[in-house]
Amino acid sequence: MSKPQGFCTLGIETSCDETAVSILREETEILANHVYSQADLHARFGGVIPEVASRNHLRKLPYLVRDTLDQVKLGPKDLSLVAATYGPGLVGPLLVGLSYGKAYACGAGIPFIGVNHLEGHVFAHRLSGDSPPPPFMALIVSGGHTSLVDVHAYGEYNVIGATVDDAAGEALDKIGKMIGIGYPAGAEIDRLADSGDPERIPLPRPMESSPGFDFSFSGLKTAVLYHLRKHPNERPADIAASTLASVVDVLTKKSIEAARRFHRNALIVVGGVAANRHLRDRLTADGAHRGINVLFPELSFCTDNAAMIAAAGAFRHLRMEESHSLDLIAQPSLSL
Repeated sequence: MSKPQGFCTLGIETSCDETAVSILREETEILANHVYSQADLHARFGGVIPEVASRNHLRKLPYLVRDTLDQVKLGPKDLSLVAATYGPGLVGPLLVGLSYGKAYACGAGIPFIGVNHLEGHVFAHRLSGDSPPPPFMALIVSGGHTSLVDVHAYGEYNVIGATVDDAAGEALDKIGKMIGIGYPAGAEIDRLADSGDPERIPLPRPMESSPGFDFSFSGLKTAVLYHLRKHPNERPADIAASTLASVVDVLTKKSIEAARRFHRNALIVVGGVAANRHLRDRLTADGAHRGINVLFPELSFCTDNAAMIAAAGAFRHLRMEESHSLDLIAQPSLSL
């Protein structure tokens, strides 16, 4: 196997509990994309423990970088750029990937760029084959984030709505814990909902009819908690179906309305919750009814990965001539 030619970016993502490394050629060609998940490790705690995640990133990242480079027969001198997530996320995990990325770039004598994790999710769309370019509306929906972003062009964003408390994925994880589903709960709730009655439990649709495009899912979590106190023997499948119906109703109504109001004929849906089948089916159907093309990345690009980080970093470096100094700090609350 001959060495890949062209501009090659090493991407690093450690904002939460996935240790991810990718090699990207030019702006969209993925040469390697590896993700080491800590989900099984954190499942015993019912959620991510930042200190545990940080220590495991520290153990795994150097070997994952080495193995990824070995796969494509590249060394440090063959790379053109290092891109690493610097926020938002958990500060400990962020520091591991950011520090390693800066040190690697310094040692290799190549530029370094810090990447906004949320922008990375937007670039997951760009990696999915023949995806149409901006302008479009973007719904970023994951365990830590629920945002609506009007994307005029890559690198030009207008956040028109965000969660005021729990993100959608976070609420699903917490409700999953209430009914005995291990962390992370999203995929299992999606599966369990298939055999449940979505109208069995009259759960609220928080902020569904409020003006603007902000979200709130804390009230939904509380409503499920109170219902379970009164009905401790409620079928988990009915709780899953009713919960998911509420989340999907709110996300769909606000996202389609945002695309309509901002005159966007395309809506991209990115982030971990974008893998949810019920959300995909509903958004696709409602979008078609309103003349809005709803698009999702490949499933492997929905969850956290380093290919999207490399793509965002390469774009900003090549198209916008950006790079960062090695004193860039982690920003856990970084906005888009």
